[in-house]
Amino acid sequence: MQRITAFLAAAMMTTGLASAPVMAQDTADSAAKTQAPAKNFSDAQLQHFADASQQIASISQDYTEQLQNASDEGEQQKIRQQANDEMVQAVKDNEMSVEQFNAIGQAIQQDPQLMQRVQGMVQKKQ
Repeated sequence: MQRITAFLAAAMMTTGLASAPVMAQDTADSAAKTQAPAKNFSDAQLQHFADASQQIASISQDYTEQLQNASDEGEQQKIRQQANDEMVQAVKDNEMSVEQFNAIGQAIQQDPQLMQRVQGMVQKKQ
């Protein structure tokens, strides 16, 4: 259970990195639309979120070492952009928009029962 919680925590931390360029372009109106109540997420949406989160955690882990070994800020920025692009693609590959992914991520942080549902989905996949 700790492993799953750690994975979700890592995924939540990386979603900020993955979504920053996309969210910066959004208007306040579209950001408000992503604040959907947790009860409105289907099992399919939560499964897509769980799958994307696992991929994002893996991508984050892969790029962390590269970032630590980068020689300068320019190289670090290039690595961050590559990681960001891969994370966004992982979300899209799981039939979600970045906005949907972020909305579920925010709901999970605020709703322990929703977190448990997603953790259960992750456990079933392992």
